[in-house]
Amino acid sequence: MSVLDLTPSISVVIPMYNSESSIYDTLLSVKNQTAFSNILEVLVINDGSTDNSLKVVESFQIKNMKFPLKILNKRNGGVSSARNLGMQYSSGEWIALLDSDDKWVSNKLEIQLKIVEENADIDFLGGNYDNEELSILGRKTGKLYKANIKDICIKMFPQSSTVIFKKRIFDEIGGYDENQKYAEDGNYYMNIIAQYNYYHVNEFLVLFGDGKPAFGFSGLSANLKEMHKGTIKNIKELVEKSLITKKFYLFLRVFYLLKYYRRIIITKRNKWRKK
Repeated sequence: MSVLDLTPSISVVIPMYNSESSIYDTLLSVKNQTAFSNILEVLVINDGSTDNSLKVVESFQIKNMKFPLKILNKRNGGVSSARNLGMQYSSGEWIALLDSDDKWVSNKLEIQLKIVEENADIDFLGGNYDNEELSILGRKTGKLYKANIKDICIKMFPQSSTVIFKKRIFDEIGGYDENQKYAEDGNYYMNIIAQYNYYHVNEFLVLFGDGKPAFGFSGLSANLKEMHKGTIKNIKELVEKSLITKKFYLFLRVFYLLKYYRRIIITKRNKWRKK
Protein backbone atom coordinates (compact mmCIF):
# COMPACT_ATOMS: atom_id res chain seq x y z
CA MET A 1 0.00 0.00 0.00
CA SER A 2 1.40 3.42 -0.96
CA VAL A 3 1.70 6.48 1.28
CA LEU A 4 -1.12 8.16 -0.60
CA ASP A 5 -3.40 5.19 0.05
CA LEU A 6 -3.08 5.93 3.76
CA THR A 7 -3.83 9.63 3.61
CA PRO A 8 -7.24 11.10 4.47
CA SER A 9 -9.75 12.41 1.95
CA ILE A 10 -9.66 15.94 0.58
CA SER A 11 -12.42 18.42 -0.22
CA VAL A 12 -11.37 21.05 -2.76
CA VAL A 13 -13.10 24.42 -2.28
CA ILE A 14 -13.15 26.82 -5.26
CA PRO A 15 -14.94 30.18 -4.91
CA MET A 16 -15.94 31.51 -8.33
CA TYR A 17 -17.08 34.92 -9.51
CA ASN A 18 -17.03 35.89 -13.21
CA SER A 19 -14.21 33.48 -14.03
CA GLU A 20 -15.30 32.21 -17.43
CA SER A 21 -11.84 32.69 -18.93
CA SER A 22 -9.95 30.74 -16.25
CA ILE A 23 -12.20 28.29 -14.39
CA TYR A 24 -11.94 25.47 -16.97
CA ASP A 25 -8.14 25.35 -16.67
CA THR A 26 -8.42 25.60 -12.88
CA LEU A 27 -10.63 22.51 -12.80
CA LEU A 28 -8.37 20.75 -15.29
CA SER A 29 -5.43 21.27 -12.93
CA VAL A 30 -7.41 19.45 -10.23
CA LYS A 31 -8.31 16.62 -12.57
CA ASN A 32 -4.65 16.20 -13.53
CA GLN A 33 -3.43 15.72 -9.97
CA THR A 34 -1.22 12.67 -9.46
CA ALA A 35 -3.05 12.23 -6.14
CA PHE A 36 -6.49 12.62 -7.72
CA SER A 37 -7.74 9.44 -6.03
CA ASN A 38 -7.50 11.23 -2.67
CA ILE A 39 -9.94 13.94 -3.77
CA LEU A 40 -13.35 13.18 -2.29
CA GLU A 41 -15.14 16.17 -3.82
CA VAL A 42 -14.58 19.44 -5.67
CA LEU A 43 -16.96 22.16 -4.52
CA VAL A 44 -17.32 25.13 -6.88
CA ILE A 45 -19.17 27.96 -5.16
CA ASN A 46 -20.74 30.17 -7.80
CA ASP A 47 -20.83 33.54 -6.02
CA GLY A 48 -23.52 35.13 -8.17
CA SER A 49 -21.50 35.20 -11.39
CA THR A 50 -23.01 37.33 -14.15
CA ASP A 51 -20.88 35.96 -17.01
CA ASN A 52 -20.72 32.43 -18.44
CA SER A 53 -18.72 30.94 -15.57
CA LEU A 54 -21.48 28.56 -14.52
CA LYS A 55 -21.97 27.31 -18.10
CA VAL A 56 -18.24 26.64 -18.38
CA VAL A 57 -18.30 24.58 -15.18
CA GLU A 58 -21.39 22.68 -16.30
CA SER A 59 -19.69 21.96 -19.62
CA PHE A 60 -16.65 20.62 -17.78
CA GLN A 61 -18.92 18.43 -15.67
CA ILE A 62 -20.59 16.94 -18.75
CA LYS A 63 -17.23 16.14 -20.34
CA ASN A 64 -15.81 14.66 -17.12
CA MET A 65 -18.62 12.60 -15.61
CA LYS A 66 -16.34 10.81 -13.12
CA PHE A 67 -14.99 14.09 -11.76
CA PRO A 68 -16.51 14.53 -8.23
CA LEU A 69 -17.84 18.03 -8.89
CA LYS A 70 -20.47 19.74 -6.79
CA ILE A 71 -21.80 23.18 -7.72
CA LEU A 72 -23.18 25.46 -5.00
CA ASN A 73 -24.97 28.58 -6.23
CA LYS A 74 -25.41 31.64 -4.03
CA ARG A 75 -25.99 35.36 -4.22
CA ASN A 76 -22.87 37.45 -4.58
CA GLY A 77 -21.37 38.00 -1.15
CA GLY A 78 -17.63 38.00 -1.71
CA VAL A 79 -14.87 35.43 -1.60
CA SER A 80 -15.03 34.95 2.18
CA SER A 81 -18.71 34.00 2.17
CA ALA A 82 -18.11 31.68 -0.80
CA ARG A 83 -15.22 29.90 0.92
CA ASN A 84 -17.21 29.60 4.13
CA LEU A 85 -20.12 27.98 2.31
CA GLY A 86 -17.79 25.53 0.60
CA MET A 87 -16.06 24.62 3.86
CA GLN A 88 -19.43 24.21 5.57
CA TYR A 89 -20.49 21.62 2.99
CA SER A 90 -17.11 19.87 2.87
CA SER A 91 -17.05 16.19 3.84
CA GLY A 92 -13.33 15.45 3.60
CA GLU A 93 -10.94 15.25 6.53
CA TRP A 94 -8.79 17.90 4.85
CA ILE A 95 -9.78 21.04 2.93
CA ALA A 96 -7.75 22.36 0.00
CA LEU A 97 -8.41 25.92 -1.15
CA LEU A 98 -8.09 26.93 -4.81
CA ASP A 99 -8.97 30.25 -6.44
CA SER A 100 -10.76 30.22 -9.77
CA ASP A 101 -7.93 31.95 -11.66
CA ASP A 102 -5.10 29.80 -10.25
CA LYS A 103 -3.80 26.38 -11.30
CA TRP A 104 -2.16 23.59 -9.29
CA VAL A 105 0.99 21.92 -10.56
CA SER A 106 0.25 18.26 -11.26
CA ASN A 107 1.88 16.85 -8.10
CA LYS A 108 0.73 19.58 -5.72
CA LEU A 109 -1.46 17.38 -3.56
CA GLU A 110 0.92 14.44 -3.73
CA ILE A 111 3.73 16.56 -2.28
CA GLN A 112 1.54 17.84 0.55
CA LEU A 113 -0.10 14.54 1.37
CA LYS A 114 3.26 12.82 1.76
CA ILE A 115 4.42 15.59 4.09
CA VAL A 116 1.36 15.44 6.35
CA GLU A 117 1.59 11.64 6.44
CA GLU A 118 5.21 11.86 7.59
CA ASN A 119 4.55 14.73 10.05
CA ALA A 120 1.47 13.92 12.09
CA ASP A 121 1.52 17.20 14.04
CA ILE A 122 0.76 19.32 10.95
CA ASP A 123 -2.71 20.91 11.00
CA PHE A 124 -2.21 23.47 8.22
CA LEU A 125 0.21 23.34 5.29
CA GLY A 126 0.96 25.92 2.62
CA GLY A 127 3.62 26.23 -0.05
CA ASN A 128 5.14 28.37 -2.79
CA TYR A 129 3.50 29.87 -5.85
CA ASP A 130 5.18 30.79 -9.14
CA ASN A 131 8.38 29.20 -7.82
CA GLU A 132 8.98 31.98 -5.27
CA GLU A 133 10.77 30.56 -2.25
CA LEU A 134 9.64 31.74 1.19
CA SER A 135 12.06 33.91 3.14
CA ILE A 136 11.28 36.13 6.14
CA LEU A 137 13.23 39.41 6.24
CA GLY A 138 15.83 37.73 4.06
CA ARG A 139 16.06 34.64 6.27
CA LYS A 140 15.74 31.33 4.42
CA THR A 141 13.20 29.00 5.98
CA GLY A 142 14.37 25.62 4.68
CA LYS A 143 12.38 22.79 3.10
CA LEU A 144 9.68 22.49 5.77
CA TYR A 145 9.14 25.35 8.17
CA LYS A 146 6.93 25.63 11.25
CA ALA A 147 5.70 29.21 11.38
CA ASN A 148 4.83 31.33 14.41
CA ILE A 149 2.58 34.35 14.87
CA LYS A 150 5.43 36.83 14.39
CA ASP A 151 6.37 35.22 11.07
CA ILE A 152 2.87 35.63 9.72
CA CYS A 153 2.77 39.26 10.83
CA ILE A 154 6.07 40.09 9.13
CA LYS A 155 5.31 38.26 5.89
CA MET A 156 1.80 37.14 5.07
CA PHE A 157 1.94 33.59 3.76
CA PRO A 158 0.98 31.32 2.19
CA GLN A 159 -1.01 32.19 -0.91
CA SER A 160 -4.48 30.66 -0.50
CA SER A 161 -4.40 28.25 -3.44
CA THR A 162 -1.40 26.47 -1.90
CA VAL A 163 -3.26 25.71 1.34
CA ILE A 164 -4.54 22.44 2.80
CA PHE A 165 -5.76 22.16 6.40
CA LYS A 166 -7.74 19.83 8.62
CA LYS A 167 -11.51 20.23 8.40
CA ARG A 168 -11.69 20.24 12.19
CA ILE A 169 -10.10 23.71 12.16
CA PHE A 170 -13.18 25.09 10.44
CA ASP A 171 -15.45 23.04 12.70
CA GLU A 172 -13.75 24.43 15.81
CA ILE A 173 -13.04 28.10 15.01
CA GLY A 174 -15.31 28.78 12.05
CA GLY A 175 -14.37 30.44 8.79
CA TYR A 176 -13.49 33.78 7.32
CA ASP A 177 -14.83 37.10 8.63
CA GLU A 178 -17.43 37.83 5.94
CA ASN A 179 -17.50 41.52 6.89
CA GLN A 180 -13.81 41.93 6.04
CA LYS A 181 -13.20 42.53 2.34
CA TYR A 182 -9.46 43.21 2.43
CA ALA A 183 -6.60 41.19 3.97
CA GLU A 184 -9.21 38.57 4.91
CA ASP A 185 -6.79 35.71 4.28
CA GLY A 186 -4.36 37.19 6.77
CA ASN A 187 -7.11 37.56 9.36
CA TYR A 188 -8.12 33.90 9.06
CA TYR A 189 -4.58 32.56 8.97
CA MET A 190 -3.62 34.56 12.05
CA ASN A 191 -6.53 33.00 13.91
CA ILE A 192 -5.39 29.55 12.79
CA ILE A 193 -1.71 29.95 13.66
CA ALA A 194 -2.62 31.11 17.17
CA GLN A 195 -4.19 27.72 17.90
CA TYR A 196 -2.83 25.10 15.50
CA ASN A 197 0.41 23.79 13.98
CA TYR A 198 1.04 25.90 10.88
CA TYR A 199 3.69 24.74 8.40
CA HIS A 200 5.09 25.85 5.05
CA VAL A 201 6.82 23.67 2.46
CA ASN A 202 9.25 25.43 0.14
CA GLU A 203 8.10 23.75 -3.05
CA PHE A 204 6.47 25.17 -6.17
CA LEU A 205 2.79 24.21 -5.97
CA VAL A 206 0.67 26.83 -7.74
CA LEU A 207 0.58 28.99 -10.86
CA PHE A 208 -0.88 32.20 -9.51
CA GLY A 209 -3.43 34.29 -11.42
CA ASP A 210 -2.00 33.66 -14.90
CA GLY A 211 1.21 35.42 -13.89
CA LYS A 212 -0.28 38.74 -12.74
CA PRO A 213 1.43 40.61 -9.89
CA ALA A 214 0.35 39.74 -6.34
CA PHE A 215 -0.77 43.32 -5.69
CA GLY A 216 -1.61 46.53 -7.51
CA PHE A 217 -3.01 44.83 -10.61
CA SER A 218 -6.66 43.87 -10.37
CA GLY A 219 -9.30 42.67 -7.96
CA LEU A 220 -9.29 43.45 -4.26
CA SER A 221 -5.50 43.50 -3.96
CA ALA A 222 -5.40 46.44 -6.39
CA ASN A 223 -6.81 48.69 -3.64
CA LEU A 224 -3.60 49.17 -1.69
CA LYS A 225 -5.10 51.63 0.80
CA GLU A 226 -7.86 49.24 1.84
CA MET A 227 -5.42 46.34 1.97
CA HIS A 228 -3.29 48.39 4.35
CA LYS A 229 -6.32 49.13 6.53
CA GLY A 230 -7.15 45.43 6.59
CA THR A 231 -3.68 44.43 7.77
CA ILE A 232 -3.83 47.06 10.54
CA LYS A 233 -7.19 45.66 11.65
CA ASN A 234 -5.65 42.19 11.81
CA ILE A 235 -2.77 43.14 14.09
CA LYS A 236 -5.06 45.24 16.28
CA GLU A 237 -7.07 42.11 16.97
CA LEU A 238 -3.88 40.21 17.82
CA VAL A 239 -2.68 42.77 20.36
CA GLU A 240 -6.17 43.00 21.88
CA LYS A 241 -6.09 39.22 22.38
CA SER A 242 -2.55 39.46 23.82
CA LEU A 243 -1.22 37.25 21.03
CA ILE A 244 1.47 39.84 20.25
CA THR A 245 3.06 42.47 22.51
CA LYS A 246 2.31 46.18 22.27
CA LYS A 247 5.96 46.78 21.39
CA PHE A 248 5.75 44.37 18.45
CA TYR A 249 2.44 45.92 17.41
CA LEU A 250 4.03 49.40 17.25
CA PHE A 251 6.91 47.99 15.23
CA LEU A 252 4.41 46.45 12.80
CA ARG A 253 2.56 49.74 12.38
CA VAL A 254 5.77 51.36 11.12
CA PHE A 255 6.75 48.27 9.12
CA TYR A 256 3.36 48.07 7.35
CA LEU A 257 3.39 51.80 6.57
CA LEU A 258 6.77 51.50 4.88
CA LYS A 259 5.56 48.42 2.98
CA TYR A 260 2.43 50.31 1.90
CA TYR A 261 4.45 53.19 0.43
CA ARG A 262 6.83 50.74 -1.22
CA ARG A 263 3.93 48.99 -2.94
CA ILE A 264 2.56 52.31 -4.19
CA ILE A 265 5.93 53.12 -5.75
CA ILE A 266 6.24 49.66 -7.33
CA THR A 267 2.69 49.80 -8.72
CA LYS A 268 3.20 53.24 -10.24
CA ARG A 269 6.51 52.16 -11.73
CA ASN A 270 4.96 49.04 -13.30
CA LYS A 271 2.11 51.07 -14.78
CA TRP A 272 4.58 53.62 -16.15
CA ARG A 273 6.62 50.85 -17.81
CA LYS A 274 3.50 49.53 -19.58
CA LYS A 275 2.86 52.89 -21.27
